[in-house]
Amino acid sequence: MATHKVEQLIIATVAFFWCFLMWFSTAAFSPSIAAAYHLNIKALGLLASSAIWMAPLGRIVAGWASDRFGAPRTFACILTACGLASIASAFTTDYTLLFIERILVAVAGVSFVVGIQHVAQWFNAEEIGTAEGLYAGTGNVGAGAGALLLPRLFGINYHAAFLVLGVIALFIAAWYLWRGKAARSVQQKLLTRKKSDLRGTLFVWSRYVAIALMLAYAMSFGLEVALNAWLPGYFTRGFHGAILALGFNGVAGLQIAAGTFAAVASFTASLFRPFSGFMSDLFQRKRWTPLPFVAKTLPFAPRLHWLGASLILIVLAMAGLTASGLSGSLHLSVAVLVALGIFISFGTGGTFALVPLLFPDRPGSAAGFIGGLSTAAAIVYPLIFSGCSNLYIGYSYVALYMFLPIVLFYFWATRYERHPQEHGILSNPLVGEEA
Repeated sequence: MATHKVEQLIIATVAFFWCFLMWFSTAAFSPSIAAAYHLNIKALGLLASSAIWMAPLGRIVAGWASDRFGAPRTFACILTACGLASIASAFTTDYTLLFIERILVAVAGVSFVVGIQHVAQWFNAEEIGTAEGLYAGTGNVGAGAGALLLPRLFGINYHAAFLVLGVIALFIAAWYLWRGKAARSVQQKLLTRKKSDLRGTLFVWSRYVAIALMLAYAMSFGLEVALNAWLPGYFTRGFHGAILALGFNGVAGLQIAAGTFAAVASFTASLFRPFSGFMSDLFQRKRWTPLPFVAKTLPFAPRLHWLGASLILIVLAMAGLTASGLSGSLHLSVAVLVALGIFISFGTGGTFALVPLLFPDRPGSAAGFIGGLSTAAAIVYPLIFSGCSNLYIGYSYVALYMFLPIVLFYFWATRYERHPQEHGILSNPLVGEEA
């Protein structure tokens, strides 16, 4: 059984890594695309935002589909569709058509919740934090790998990159269908499928704690994906002189430098995510509950405290990103991005160390709602960043007017000392079913 679950973790992780690589391959080539089609900063912000357009609804559907039809079939369909769209975009010369095709490629982002459901079907409660952290963290590295490696491998030839990425996606889809198994047992698979009805889905969506986790994921992973799409353009425009002073010249040079600096946040947010899952497991074993207001006697209360602390750190780091940008220091901005990326990983890993424990019979539906609707925030972030009169101040706006209210709601929703998943908007029929 141990061998089987490790194999399933590897399959899900590799597939998610490649989906993430495809998802943000557009951002990796944003300087060369902007140069080819003469895009301004507003158009770059729109292009960055468009990478997330398919994720909110798509993740909800994908989470339900993984419960209903199994992760292998669902993941293979996503890889195939995105691979074909990526191949098509490699031969496109019209910007409007390219824009549409890259939105279709961005469907790759919905794959996250499918893998979350798959891993949850194979690992036990005491190891779920580390397992989900390994899956999501290693997979998320795809965004940073794309920003760092794609411009170096393909220069400004994004057409070739899109072609290669799409072809390999088709091979991974076939592998997932061949070796992927939906659950540890037939009984578990059938139970999950039975629970994936409309009432069960609405039950999850209406719980206060599910809404709180969705918002927490919006300010961690939602921010991560927004930064993946936004940062190459931000460094190109916000630190143009500093990059030139480092010896990078021309569109290709600026693209390599901006992609390298942008990859800092993605790599730290990805590489530390398994550590975050481990820390959630460690908090659980040690029964650490340091925060006020948050429940302390629940079986999984320490995991709630780990996530709450992570959200506070994200707010502080966002203010630091504004301060470093206003100082004009490229080096300080990169250093703050390292810290922000680590704190984001704490939030993302902490969130999905809780989801399978709160909703064990509906992991796909829960992951789809929490991991899907939260990404809508990532559409908004680049628009705020690019819409401010000062390029650096948008980070503080988001922290003050969006993130602080989320933290307060999280504290309110996690105060219950008994069955927080029973408290929500909908009334007794669904609550009684879950209880």
